Amino acid sequence: MSAPQPDPTQMMASRRFLVLLVLAAVVGVVAALAAWCFLELTHQIQVGVFDKLPEQLGYDTAPVWWPLPVAAIAGLIIAFAITRLPGRGGHVPAHGLSTGATMPADVPGVVLAGLATIGLGLVLGPEAPLIAIGGGLGLLAVRLVRKDAPAQLGTLVAACGTFSALSLVFDSPLIAAVILIEATGLGGAQQRLLLVPGLLAAGIGSLVSIGMGAFTGLSNSDYALGALPLPTFDRPDAVDFLWTLPLGVAVALGAFAIFRLATATEPVVTLRPFVALPAAGLLVAGLAIAFSELTDKGADEVLFSGQEDLPGLIAGAGAWSLGALAAVVAFKGLAWAISLASFRGGPTFPAMFLGAAGGLMASHLPGYAITPAVAVGIGAAVAAVLRLPLSAVVLALLLTAKSGAGSAPLVIVGVVAAYLTTLALSAKTTAASADDTPPKGPVATPDQKRSTPA
Repeated sequence: MSAPQPDPTQMMASRRFLVLLVLAAVVGVVAALAAWCFLELTHQIQVGVFDKLPEQLGYDTAPVWWPLPVAAIAGLIIAFAITRLPGRGGHVPAHGLSTGATMPADVPGVVLAGLATIGLGLVLGPEAPLIAIGGGLGLLAVRLVRKDAPAQLGTLVAACGTFSALSLVFDSPLIAAVILIEATGLGGAQQRLLLVPGLLAAGIGSLVSIGMGAFTGLSNSDYALGALPLPTFDRPDAVDFLWTLPLGVAVALGAFAIFRLATATEPVVTLRPFVALPAAGLLVAGLAIAFSELTDKGADEVLFSGQEDLPGLIAGAGAWSLGALAAVVAFKGLAWAISLASFRGGPTFPAMFLGAAGGLMASHLPGYAITPAVAVGIGAAVAAVLRLPLSAVVLALLLTAKSGAGSAPLVIVGVVAAYLTTLALSAKTTAASADDTPPKGPVATPDQKRSTPA
């Protein structure tokens, strides 16, 4: 007979839980400060390398070829982090967003790979390094307080660190909390025990971000993603629903194709990282340069994660032709696939940028307003990449909150369509892979098969 599970309500009313809340608050402050430093440093690296350094070398603006050596150097740094430092620079983003605990010894390698990837313009976001930083600092705090702490306590405090760190980049503790709770799959008593200290840490993370901005004079608006500048949208009609379903499916198909390309590329780039990763960086930079030469847009629209460029994309939607939008989806999509396979960072923000660009393309359809099209595109992209439908809905609605609640039912339909499409494609691919896998060992004859017991 199994032992009865402890009552979470009684545990949360105990003195030990209050001590846990204090520890969560302390970890929240430390993780938020570390996350703020990481985000600010990546932003300053971007500004220094792509804006200030060309000026110091005598150029008015960065020359067309500038991303090539920068991306190659980034590849070398990331190869060093992967091959020479503990933790291999973090998880491979082609496999999705990992929320597993990061060992404290692995954090320096994750930070170095993340700074090189994000700071030097490759197409991945900061959420994965932030999760690793917060989780690693949380585990370190538990070990410093109590070396023989149970594994459950370490997991809980590490999660609080990730809550705090991730809240900075989304400019909202709510988005961070929903994503992490859904991604970790915690339920029942475990979810209730995590929710209170996790939300406390996330709130402290947002508070630290605001306070550091006021104290240092540096604005987090350069990297924290808030509400998007979209027109007010009061209510959907039948035409909006008509276009939403195929848009969600189309976004899922595009995301699935990109990840298939990434997973197929990964074995190639892992064989000789000091050769393959600089080459991958050159290819990403080449795609950005080709896009800038074919359109009247800058290479930065293809480079970088997209979180800083997303508000500008929406605000300047009228300046983007349908051809330019198709080009940025194609070129950035390919650059993203290469980055997913080769470098280190998170997949969420490039997905959001491309989903928004797809939504802007869909807004050219008759009767489909720009606000629901962009909201559905973002939500569908997040659902297809992270496979977290609730997080996708919450993220899309909070980012479009200033435009009213009219997009909400459309976002839900689009997210569900994208999520189910992704699951169906994944199941079909898994079944096909299983059918193509040769049997291990000697093949049984028909007589042997019949004699095998059921």
